[in-house]
Amino acid sequence: MFFIMCARIVDVSLGTLRMLNVVKGHKYRAAVYGFIEVLIWIIAMRFIMQNLDNMWNILGYSAGFAIGTVAGVSIENKFGTGYLQIYVISKYHTDKIADKLRSLKIGVTIMPGEGARSGVAVIVLIAMAKRRSEIIRTIESIDPKAFITVQSAIPYRGFIHSRK
Repeated sequence: MFFIMCARIVDVSLGTLRMLNVVKGHKYRAAVYGFIEVLIWIIAMRFIMQNLDNMWNILGYSAGFAIGTVAGVSIENKFGTGYLQIYVISKYHTDKIADKLRSLKIGVTIMPGEGARSGVAVIVLIAMAKRRSEIIRTIESIDPKAFITVQSAIPYRGFIHSRK
């Protein structure tokens, strides 16, 4: 059971990373992840099929899948590759948020917007995915009620600050 669970944790984590790399256009990295993922899956399935009467193996397989999903997303969040596009709307702290992010070497653009009742300022930034937590914490430390959206981004051209 333990072998099957560990194999599934690794192969599902790799599957999550593979899909994230496909979305980001990293085809060769995704192919390597996919190769290893399927190799581990076949080994685990061979072991499961030879022992179908053992319910613990089936539970280990299922638990490994669930844990592997969490692990894959956690790995990507910690060591994120690629870029994110983040939009921030803050009622009263736009300039303070922008100044703080700029001091952290994060490029920020402020654009005018129109809300339901009044004009708003929209902060737009593109940053490396591995800085996501730092950016969100910074924004929330200034305005815990700020509206924040995060999407994957594939920069086409231009300059993006990177921390040295």
